[in-house]
Order: sequence, then structure tokens, then C-alpha cells
Amino acid sequence: MISNEFRQSLKDKYQIVFHNEKLLEEAFTHSSYANEHPESVRDYEKLEFLGDAVLELAVSDYVYRHFPKLNEGELTRLRSNIVRTEGFSEFAIECGFQNEIRLGKGEELAGARHRKTLLEDVFEAFNGALFLDQGMQKVQYFLHLTVYPRIATGEFTASRDYKTDLQELLQQNGTVNINYEVVASSQDPVSFTVQLSVDGKKLSQGSGHNKKAAEQAAAKTALSKLEESRTD
Repeated sequence: MISNEFRQSLKDKYQIVFHNEKLLEEAFTHSSYANEHPESVRDYEKLEFLGDAVLELAVSDYVYRHFPKLNEGELTRLRSNIVRTEGFSEFAIECGFQNEIRLGKGEELAGARHRKTLLEDVFEAFNGALFLDQGMQKVQYFLHLTVYPRIATGEFTASRDYKTDLQELLQQNGTVNINYEVVASSQDPVSFTVQLSVDGKKLSQGSGHNKKAAEQAAAKTALSKLEESRTD
């Protein structure tokens, strides 16, 4: 069951009170739990499917209205940078979602509760459930309190997505293992240095004011190296 503390938190922070409690429970039910408790609500996978589309539409509407000077290509890149699911795990943690996820015993022991991909799925599922329960207007209200303030500060930009471009280039001939690792950081000023490795081999480094910016810088450097080597 969803804890009373979490329900109260949703009410106090986001003015959200679900009319259909089963939708809320479903949004936090992993397939491993559903398999072990077949009498319970189903897992969140269908809500995740819906939430993905809901978030893309909501964010599209927001950036269209708030960035009138951007052209279609720039709006597309900005939306892509926002709705790429790797960022949703951070929002899920900020909202306290990780403590409410219902997992099977094996997944719990494996530490799945803190797995980024699972947290991303749950964030999408929650928004899908909220859409079904109270409509797009309530989803937009929730996002105005969580996601949109980060857009307004410039954390997401319409600039080139170097990480995606690098991944597409490297995987043209098959899957490769791309790893970004923080190798240095400082607090004053805040700075991160990330090392980029491909199939275990160091390729480049990059620095930025947060981990995402450092990863983009490392990917940009790697792309430059690869493009130069192809012209030699």
C-alpha cells in the first residue's frame, strides 16, 4: 500500500489527491511484485507507456509557449533534452517516489529501488496515472512545480546533444559500451570532470558545472577526435 506519509506529501507539496487509489498503487508496482502477488493491482508498464506520451505532449506545449524565438529544429532538440528519460530519475527522487515502489523480493535484494531506469519508469507511470485520474491540466500543474523550474534556469538547452550524436556514431556497426565516470569534483566553485570510456578504453574528458554538462563536454571532445581521425 502507498504510505499515508507519501499521500500527505503529494497533497501538501503538489495539491494532488488521487480519486482512484488503484491508479496510484499501479504506478508504483513493479512487474516483479505483481508476479509474486497476482491478486494485487497490475504493474506500471501500461501507465509508463501512457506517461511517456503525456510527458512529451506536456513538455512540447510548454516549450512552444515559453520559447517563441526558437525554430522547429531548436524546439525539437530542447524537448528531446528534457524528455530523455535519464533525467526523470532525479525528479522521481526529489518527489520521494523511490520509497513507495513495490518490488519483488529478488529485485529488492538486488537494489532495484535505486536503479535509475526503474525510477525513470515510475516517474512516467505516475504522470500517466495522474493524467487518467485528473487530466492534462493537473499534470501540467505538477510539472510546473517539478520539471519546468529546471527548464527556466537553463539547465536544458536547445543546443546540440553531443552524447546522443556520439552514441549514434559509435553504434553504427553494432553495440558498444559507453561509460561516463566522474573522476574529479569541487564545491567552490562547483565543477565536475567526467572521463568517457568506450569498451573500457579511455577516449576523452570533459568538465562542467554539473554532471550532465561535463558528460556533454566529454562527448563533444570525443566527437571531435573521431571526426578528425576520419579526415586524416
